[in-house]
Amino acid sequence: MSSEARDGRETQAVVIGSGFAGLAAALRLARAGQTVTLLDHLGRVGGKAALGFSDFSSGPTVVTMPPVFRGLHERLGWAAPDLTPARPTTTYHARSGRRFAPAALAVERAGGEDLAQTFAQLSAPEARRYGELLLSARQLYRDAEDTFLFAPPPGPAGLARYALRAGHRASPQRSLARHVQSGPFLTPFWLRFATYLGANPYRAPAVLHNIAWVELGGGVWHLRGGLLALAQRMGEEALALGVRHRPGVSVRGLEVSGGRVRAACISGTFGSSGEGAAERVTGERWVSAVDRAYTAQWLLGGRRIRVPPRGVSGFALQLRLEGDWGQGHHIFWPREYAREWRDIAAGRWPADPTLYLHLDGPRAFLLVNAPPLGSPEPPPSPQVTQDYARFLLGALQARFPLPVTEWRALSPAEYARTARGGALYGAAPHGLLGSLRPGWSWPGLGNLVQVGGTVHPGGGVPLSLLSGWNGAGQLLGEAYDDLGGRGLGE
Repeated sequence: MSSEARDGRETQAVVIGSGFAGLAAALRLARAGQTVTLLDHLGRVGGKAALGFSDFSSGPTVVTMPPVFRGLHERLGWAAPDLTPARPTTTYHARSGRRFAPAALAVERAGGEDLAQTFAQLSAPEARRYGELLLSARQLYRDAEDTFLFAPPPGPAGLARYALRAGHRASPQRSLARHVQSGPFLTPFWLRFATYLGANPYRAPAVLHNIAWVELGGGVWHLRGGLLALAQRMGEEALALGVRHRPGVSVRGLEVSGGRVRAACISGTFGSSGEGAAERVTGERWVSAVDRAYTAQWLLGGRRIRVPPRGVSGFALQLRLEGDWGQGHHIFWPREYAREWRDIAAGRWPADPTLYLHLDGPRAFLLVNAPPLGSPEPPPSPQVTQDYARFLLGALQARFPLPVTEWRALSPAEYARTARGGALYGAAPHGLLGSLRPGWSWPGLGNLVQVGGTVHPGGGVPLSLLSGWNGAGQLLGEAYDDLGGRGLGE
């Protein structure tokens, strides 16, 4: 996306961060006739998806909650997205050699099938428990849908209504680990869905079991061109609407007076030998689509703030392959899932991590869970990072040999370019209160909204799109728009 702009144009709205939430916000503002400036520390749009190699995503790899994507395309006047369901959703590989490849209920029903093949891979007790937990995930998702997913951030009255209507089903005193107990093979399967919100599954509340329904009810989908291509298309659409994109700049602080943000102090960083000259960017409306902790730091003029414990980060490898390996997703379990999370809780890269592998033709993406960067401890050295990357590549090749021709490592230090400490979804959602995401408003500031994966409704591309689209709508005084996302998997 070009950074060219019309000379002499006064900015009415400023969006900080050009990930999916920031792009959605910029598009809604521009479509409402606002003149918009889009600031970003990175050199191209896409946020976490835009790190590393330039031709494939460095973060999100597949689509969930497809109605949200269809709704966004409709609002922008685009043709419906080219989405293909993944069948199975994912193939899980145990150390024993056992495999499990579950289907998504909505995908199977659309094809006139049911979940018979999923149940056939399980023992009778496992199949019975799987059915129970799938129904539990669906109910928890339905309960949360109109309060925590497809609605503005709830206030005290909304939370009270949810508590009276469905609070007992959320098992507020129960941990996720207790809720999903289903034997040595299936328990880790159910636990891993909590990592989609950055949680340590052994510290997550039972209510996060609703995340399982997103994948097992609504399905996993391939988007033609991938999610990074979607971000680039959104960027080009913003440019066509007159949005001014300024990549490679760093926000140093936000100036506040009279209960309003007046300006951002920025300096150039990307692609230069040093810091550029300080500059002020002014605007009437403001959207911060970066980690909420960064926004708090800017509002406090750089003073130290209390940051809640960070959620999980990631260590990834982008892989170029010889030949076309099709599209698919694989999970390779460690010997002991709980040990992996003990390592992470202690601040160590796991010695035997769960391996997530996404295949996309001649490319692959390998991701493992990792602790966020500590403070004030410095990040590991480049040599340590490369050594761990080679260890992960060897671990993958031992279980799923691939003809790798080139690779690039992305450690938590790389993800820290877009999230404080490299925590992919902000604060850790541990405990019932920890699972509640902050809202879009900042106390006392009527012209600033906070959007993105660290606030309501949560992390992941579809929820970030909802957040950015509707946070901008709030600034404009427009009605909430669920982008057609309700009723997933029904």
